[in-house]
Amino acid sequence: MKIIVCAKQVPDTNEVKIDPVKGTLIRDGVPSILNPDDANALEAALQIKDENEDVSVEVITMGPPQATTMLQECLGMGADNAYLLSDRAFGGADTCATSTTLAGGIKKIGDYDIIFSGRQAIDGDTAQVGPQLAFRLDIPVVTYVQKIVSIKDRTVTVERQLENGYEVIEVQTPCLLTCVKELNTPRYMTIFNIMATKDYEYTVWNHDDIQLEKEQCGLIASPTQVFKSFSPEVKGKGEMLSGTIEEMAENLVDKLSSKHIIK
Repeated sequence: MKIIVCAKQVPDTNEVKIDPVKGTLIRDGVPSILNPDDANALEAALQIKDENEDVSVEVITMGPPQATTMLQECLGMGADNAYLLSDRAFGGADTCATSTTLAGGIKKIGDYDIIFSGRQAIDGDTAQVGPQLAFRLDIPVVTYVQKIVSIKDRTVTVERQLENGYEVIEVQTPCLLTCVKELNTPRYMTIFNIMATKDYEYTVWNHDDIQLEKEQCGLIASPTQVFKSFSPEVKGKGEMLSGTIEEMAENLVDKLSSKHIIK
């Protein structure tokens, strides 16, 4: 069985800052991390590998050359191979162009059974790439997977998270599953895997390698564009009340009444 995991290197949201003039993300000097939901996707694949000897886990990402740092983390966790789609032609891609590029890379890898991806990336929160990728590959997709019930006879049974519960879905392979954080707890890298892959030679593909024209990639092929990014204005700090429940309740009523919120 071959499992492909789609991963993304994203800026650490705890460190993200917005240029007040340009309204764009300031990426210089901002640490990058493996997208959290993608870490859950990788862990799901690795757990299947732990239970079956004939499973290989391949990780693919689209990004600049420094994305190999994130891929190194994936290898350190236990992935077998890593592929980087990197080309200036890929720059400025929206979810539509991103899914097109990833589909080209996955087709080149070929012969897969399950594709895992995170529900969404923390730098976009669109949750669109997974379903779009499945569409381009013409395979079924199940989103918001919170539990893998079973894998047998070329079928996968999962629990799909809903707002007020879950539904059980059985899907034929090959298929794509997008994962939520409730699915598992991602493992740490191991010293053994780090040392075993420290000299790993990454497979890097450009648009020609995955048989795409420049017009099919990046900003040119992106029907949606971000008009503006901005940080919301910081509101006043909250006030903590102290005392007994009765004293705090009386104090609260007085404050709300003075602001004419209640009468």
